[in-house]
Amino acid sequence: MGVSMRDDTDGALRVLGQGLGGLRANGPLRVDCGNAGTAMRLLAGLLAAQSFDSVLVGDASLSRRPMGRVTRPLRARGARIEGSIEPGARDETAPLTIRGLRDGARLFATEVALPFPSAQVKSCLLLSGLFADGPTDVREPTLSRDHTERMLSAMGAPIRTMGAACRLDPTGWDGVLAPLRIAIPGDASAGAFWAAAANVVPGSRLRVRDVGVNPTRAGFVEVLRDQGGGVAVVPRGERGGEPVGDLVVVHGDGLRRGARVGGELAARCIDEVPALVAAAAVSPGESVFEDLAELRVKESDRLAALASMLRSFGVTHAESASGLRVLGGRPRGGAMVDAAGDHRIAMAAAVLALAADGPTTIDDVSNVATSDPYFVATLRGLGVELAEVP
Repeated sequence: MGVSMRDDTDGALRVLGQGLGGLRANGPLRVDCGNAGTAMRLLAGLLAAQSFDSVLVGDASLSRRPMGRVTRPLRARGARIEGSIEPGARDETAPLTIRGLRDGARLFATEVALPFPSAQVKSCLLLSGLFADGPTDVREPTLSRDHTERMLSAMGAPIRTMGAACRLDPTGWDGVLAPLRIAIPGDASAGAFWAAAANVVPGSRLRVRDVGVNPTRAGFVEVLRDQGGGVAVVPRGERGGEPVGDLVVVHGDGLRRGARVGGELAARCIDEVPALVAAAAVSPGESVFEDLAELRVKESDRLAALASMLRSFGVTHAESASGLRVLGGRPRGGAMVDAAGDHRIAMAAAVLALAADGPTTIDDVSNVATSDPYFVATLRGLGVELAEVP
């Protein structure tokens, strides 16, 4: 789209922005989003406001995920976007075909009340709102991750937030986004698996450095603390409007009780639930995970995949339409786990395997690199015996 980038040897990516009106394409644009649902949904918002045509495609897993949640509100504000509708499917899916706006048309103002908290849908609408002819108002039942709001605010966009509602109003704005210098913090979801693992293995001492600890997605820290886990956050200031800290785990007596996850807390740890379920499987007592219907439409049906994982380890559990109940105990060895192509299910199984009384085999794990490309190497560095199975 005409944006130049340079990947410097010092680890910095330098982007020369073209401004809101400066994106271009020589003919229809085709973007392969791989396994990244966030990329597809956010790019849909950006590309829906452009004057050129584009198509967003993904791998087999992403092509099954529901996209009507972004195509419908984008069409309602004047976008020319359509998903694929397969016979018997309940929703639009990728590929997403986007026709460029014609004759200088702009997207309309919009007001959307989301039926469920979703940072991806909210961000899609906010990015499209940068190009709209009036305000974009988004309300959620509870506040989802707010990385996009923080970034846009830091760049000078006319955005205001109040609790679970936000408004972006470009009326009278000069349309200029200020460039930023950002040191990107470590991923909270990746950090959650190490925090869970350190609480699962007796005698562990672990420090995970420079992790993003934005409160809208650090709910896993609260859950582990409520279970009696030894998770502390050592603040390291802010980067680009995002709070950063070290996660420190010093294992004492281990987790002392089950987890309770639901409501707004569920929204703040939605991607970290697999790590928390693995920890719950070895915690004394019953753990209850509720309000997690959104996990049905991730890279896999995560609730079903987690239930299958627990069954493989012989952990007593009950699956409902929107949650799990887990009775902690000693996971048996010899488990055979199908990760269903989902990186977080594979990582959760690896964490639970650390407490099992025998070897564990995990199938379909290649997507782990999506979340943490150093996951396997770090496990080996910590003394875990791993062997690849052909």
